[in-house]
Formats: sequence, C-alpha cells, structure tokens
Amino acid sequence: MSAQQARTGPSVFRWLRTGREGLRAMLAAIESARESIRLETYIFDDSPVGSAFREALLRARLRGVRVTVMVDAVGSLELPDSFWEPLRNAGAEVLWFNPLSLKRMSYRDHRKIMVVDDRKAIVGGFNVAREYDGDGVNEGWRDLGLEVEGSLVDDLGASCDRMFARAGFRHQRLQRLRRTGVSQTSAEHNWRLLLSGPGRGHQLIKRALAADLAKAREVHIASAYFLPPWRLRRELRRIPRRHGRVRLILAGKSDVKVSYHASRRLYHGLLRAGVEIYEYQPQVLHAKLLILDSLVFVGSANLDVRGLAINYEYLVRVRDDDLAAEGREMARGMLEHCRRIDPAEWARSRSFLEKLMEQCCFLVLARVDPYLARLQWKRAAHES
Repeated sequence: MSAQQARTGPSVFRWLRTGREGLRAMLAAIESARESIRLETYIFDDSPVGSAFREALLRARLRGVRVTVMVDAVGSLELPDSFWEPLRNAGAEVLWFNPLSLKRMSYRDHRKIMVVDDRKAIVGGFNVAREYDGDGVNEGWRDLGLEVEGSLVDDLGASCDRMFARAGFRHQRLQRLRRTGVSQTSAEHNWRLLLSGPGRGHQLIKRALAADLAKAREVHIASAYFLPPWRLRRELRRIPRRHGRVRLILAGKSDVKVSYHASRRLYHGLLRAGVEIYEYQPQVLHAKLLILDSLVFVGSANLDVRGLAINYEYLVRVRDDDLAAEGREMARGMLEHCRRIDPAEWARSRSFLEKLMEQCCFLVLARVDPYLARLQWKRAAHES
C-alpha cells in the first residue's frame, strides 16, 4: 500500500490483544520503517523495554528514517533527559510535553500513538515500559490496542504533528478557546478519530459516548480508571431498563489507589440499575475498551474525569461487526479472570471507614482535581 493509498483507502484494523503483543508490533513497525516514525507516549521508562525501543529507533534513524518522539514530562518523570542523547546525536527529534511547572502541572499528554511511514499506526493503552511486557494474566498489566492501516493513519499522523507543535505548552492568551477537534465520519469511512483536551471542544469524547450509549443495547466496557460523569452514568443505567445489558470490567488491582476507591463509590447506583460489574483479578488492569453493539472504541482515554475533561486524549471509534465480535470475545475472556460484584452482598459488605474512604477519593478526583485544573488553565492562558 502506497502512502497515498494509506490516506484515501479503507482502514483495516487488527486487534493487539495483550501488552506484549502491542510492544512487539511496535518494535516490528519501527524495524520496517523507511521514511518516518512518530511516537507519542505518556510513559517511557529506562528499562530493557525502553532500551530496546531506543535502540530500534536509533537503527531507524541511522538508515535515514525521520524520527520524532514525544513523552510527557510527568508521565516519564523518572526518565533522565540524557537517556535520549544517542538518538539526538543521530538527528532524531525528542520532545518533552509540558515541561514541569507548578502553574500548568495539571494538563498532561496521556496519548499513546505510533505512526510509521504514514502507512501503519498502533493505538491503545500501551506505554513503553516494563509493566506492559506480559499477557496480563501471568505477568504484566492487562492491556490491548489496535494496529491500523488505511485512511485513519493520515489523521493520526496529523494529530501527532499538532501535538508536537504544542509540546512546550506555551499557549497564546485566547488559545484556550480553540477547538480540540474531531474528524468527521463520511460515506467512505467507518471510523471517527475523537480528540479531547483543554480548551473549547474538550467534551467531544464525552458527548460522542453519551450519544452512542443512548442507542446501545449490548455494552461491554473495560476501563482501568472508572469515574464517568453523571451523564454517562445515567446512560449506562438506562440500558438495562430498556432490556439491554451492560458489563463493566473494572480494576481489582490498580496502580492508582485513589482511583480504585473512587470508582467503588459508584457501584451501588449502577448495580441497583442492573449494570453488571466485574473486577479483574490477576494483574493491574490498564485496558481502555468499549464495545457498544457494532461500535468499537479504543485509545488512550479512560472513563474518568481526567480522561474525558482534562488530559489530551483520543479514542478511535470504529463501526465494524467483525471487529466488535472479536472485541466481545476478548471481553468474555477477561471475565474468566474476574470476580463479579454481587449486588446484595455489596450493599452490606463494606465498613463505614471503607465507605468514607470511597467518598473522600471520589471528591478528590471528581471535584478537587478538575477545579484545580480549571484554575491552572485560566492562569496559564492569561499569563501567556
């Protein structure tokens, strides 16, 4: 497939079912690159995984491939800048998104995208870190993604370029009014690229999900960090009432304990409405997967306040019966490793202190964090 065909032809999607499969697909794509590599990620660590990626990127650069890498300054806080010296010395461009400043700490680039030669892209929850090198059952965090070819790749590449251009996070005074943007569905495309971030248009992912949930009958969701706003919770509760089914796969183990406890604050209302809740047990759950009938959503955005209203995020929305069927199969496979939350038992199983902990964590993430983020955005915009 030529680069021009990639921009105009139909998109083809292939599931990457584990973190290890995702990392291997990314390394294989780097080794095959002949023209360009764009890599945008939240976490890149100094581990055997990170070193393998750096060496593969260096080999690509030495054979003349244009290489651009951007990592988030908070997500990759422990990574020294000197780690990138071999790549920079070879002519690669390495950027830190939103370098550390207390005035704009809240806004992070949480996206994970790799685009190679404008022909192939890999999307999902995969960071370049040792935790993702596993099957999510016996070792490594549970994650997944998609390998993409076709017209969507061009939009993903253009989106990366726009993010690279704002790496320093130096916004003009009125830039906070800018639209974040969403690519539109057409007769030739079965996909949309939903983009979100601070500024005007930051609720696009939330609005698209709410509209699709309002029509859905069979819903499977795996979400690492689950704290959706009231509107999405309302739509989830309505589905069982119209004789549909909702299965939520949430974290039984989490690297962010405050998120784990805040999510549990929502269980009671969802269970009462007939929503099924399962907690994934073997490893930390990091997947972001939504299957709504024939619709598939995969990307970086979690169903929480940060994922839907604060961070720079994206979801790829695909309408495809076969892809959705495979996604439901994956979700059912995950259920084999889950503990189902029994509604009757849940109502009497937690102590007063546990409920207090859940309420406090909910307030921190649902109220305090977005309030502080709004303050920082306004101050950054006025001081630019």
